[in-house]
Amino acid sequence: MSEGQVTVRTRKLMRNPLLNRRQFVVDVIHPGRKPVSKKELREHIAKLHKAESSATVVVYGFQTTFGGGRSTGFGLIYDSLEDLKKFEPRYRLLRIELGTKKTRTRKAWKDLKKKKRETWGVGRRAAARLAKKAAAA
Repeated sequence: MSEGQVTVRTRKLMRNPLLNRRQFVVDVIHPGRKPVSKKELREHIAKLHKAESSATVVVYGFQTTFGGGRSTGFGLIYDSLEDLKKFEPRYRLLRIELGTKKTRTRKAWKDLKKKKRETWGVGRRAAARLAKKAAAA
């Protein structure tokens, strides 16, 4: 890592075969410097655990201890990029620049709400589903 002052340790490493990943807790010790960037951590963890590439590594939930010098968070290493895209939530994919943001216009959203208000009874749920599909397209 940069400046040679940063130590990265992983603990509670476990294999999750259902989600095709390894998951663990990451401890980062960085005395006298600001917290380490997630991109830098992803590259270091990929090298440390011999991952396919740093793109298959996801780190999140970091908290720096009071007084600084130590951060703790979570890490995931997926078996492949396809597994990562399949199981990770959209907001995390956006953070690592792999996902696309949903775009819905104000007009489409207003039409959806209007359609839901106008329909009553058994067909309400079905009408809402159809209106949602039309808004997404």
